[in-house]
Amino acid sequence: MPKVNVSSDDSIDRVLNRFKKLCEREGLRREMKRRMAYEKPSEKRRRKLMRRQRQLLRAQAKNNDVTPKYY
Repeated sequence: MPKVNVSSDDSIDRVLNRFKKLCEREGLRREMKRRMAYEKPSEKRRRKLMRRQRQLLRAQAKNNDVTPKYY
């Protein structure tokens, strides 16, 4: 759970925006959406496979100094 340090001169809007940014960086919203619905094991495997392929493409592009097609 992200924690935001609040000082006396911070407005509530500013603190709320900082909290939202922290939640977004940690992926809490995505995680909540993922846990709300059941994911079949085959879908989970496919999602992990696609993620691994993207990582490999990025690594190859970084080694070859070429931007991948999906950017």
